[in-house]
Amino acid sequence: MEHTPHICPELEQSLWVLYRDFFDKAEKKRRWRIREDVPWSQCNPNLDPAVADVVETFCAVELYLPDYTSKILPLVRQSKGRAWFYANWGYEESKHSLVLNDWLLKSKHRTDEQMADLEKMVYTHEWNLPQDSQLGMLAYAMVQEQATFLNYRNLKVRCHELGGDPALERILGFVSVDEAAHYGFFFDCFALFLKFDREASLAALRRVLNNFNMPAIHDLLDAGRSRIAKVKDLQIFDQDIFYRNVYLPIITRLGLTRKELRSPVQERKSMRVN
Repeated sequence: MEHTPHICPELEQSLWVLYRDFFDKAEKKRRWRIREDVPWSQCNPNLDPAVADVVETFCAVELYLPDYTSKILPLVRQSKGRAWFYANWGYEESKHSLVLNDWLLKSKHRTDEQMADLEKMVYTHEWNLPQDSQLGMLAYAMVQEQATFLNYRNLKVRCHELGGDPALERILGFVSVDEAAHYGFFFDCFALFLKFDREASLAALRRVLNNFNMPAIHDLLDAGRSRIAKVKDLQIFDQDIFYRNVYLPIITRLGLTRKELRSPVQERKSMRVN
């Protein structure tokens, strides 16, 4: 795993400007409070259990925060803009974990014992970086944050359709706005690197986009087939959603073409004559 290479001062200064802009906007517009800003008295214990199953999985994913931060920070420690961002990112993701946990308990969809078991299960598995370079992780984070935003946004829509839960809908609104902001920061950083080193940036993005997979919604749970089927029926995220709402918007906004993102194997296949 490579550590952050020394980059030109102009690029590093641009990254720091992006972070300060991100931070100042967050302080002014996005800060929310778990105890005061969620209508906890309006939790719906009769909401479709499949929604709670998805929330439980999101909560489990957020519990990997110690792995996320401890492994990415050494990789970018020489880049103040990105290192300071990840420190702030860790704070915001910790809020997501706390608020999802609180909703599962206050809505009576889970007990204290069940949540303790979930934490124990998560902490027995270690999360590792999915890319082997700092540029690869930047590309991955950009794609992952947009996909995560869609997961939360789409769950909010399904929640409303399945009977509603004002507390959960408020939570998902806060969290999806945070994730959209995270995506925006990573996108702007990646766009800078694309100008700085186009070939390496394209190679990193190509690997991510051509091999990207969100964790299956049931991967972290001891889920039976009927429960998995009900969760999948919610259609929170799938390959079609990824292609329409992650892949195409990212490459279009970066001014790239699908041909540029093809892997060598895909390129050879596209040139075959049937």
